[in-house]
Amino acid sequence: MEFFELINKRYSVRAYQSKPVEEEKLQKILEAAKLAPTAANRQPFKVIVIHTDGKDAELKRIYRRDWFSHAPLVICVCAVQSEGWTRMDGKNYSEVDATIVMDHLILAAADLGLGTCWIAAFDPDAAREALNLPDDVEPVAFTPLGYPADNWKPKTRKPLTEIVGYEKW
Repeated sequence: MEFFELINKRYSVRAYQSKPVEEEKLQKILEAAKLAPTAANRQPFKVIVIHTDGKDAELKRIYRRDWFSHAPLVICVCAVQSEGWTRMDGKNYSEVDATIVMDHLILAAADLGLGTCWIAAFDPDAAREALNLPDDVEPVAFTPLGYPADNWKPKTRKPLTEIVGYEKW
């Protein structure tokens, strides 16, 4: 798929088929995540792949929507803060890097005909517990991963004049 068509056609999927994701496609998606740019190329992230079969209750603690665990896989991207590059004012970029990783992951999935839905409104404490995360690891975003069972609708976005400035605010 051509890039601009891809970013236009990718949407937040909230209904999934039970059809499994082929291992070859999963590996391509994970490879895309690995290739995401990170500050100072430190790669301060971890991608956790969760097979949803039999994990409904555990996943519902993380995010309560039923469709979250209907996809065959759920993926969490975590920031490893101790490995992140830090700007001179103390800003650690590991969470920024993790979001770039998630973006690469969801675009690769869309390119392969799979659906995703960026989830930020999850319970971080439940995620930490369920995924057994170390203290310096921050769960940044989740997404189900599977074949869509719903249909794409055109996106509504603000006009460029409202979101782009030149030279100054």
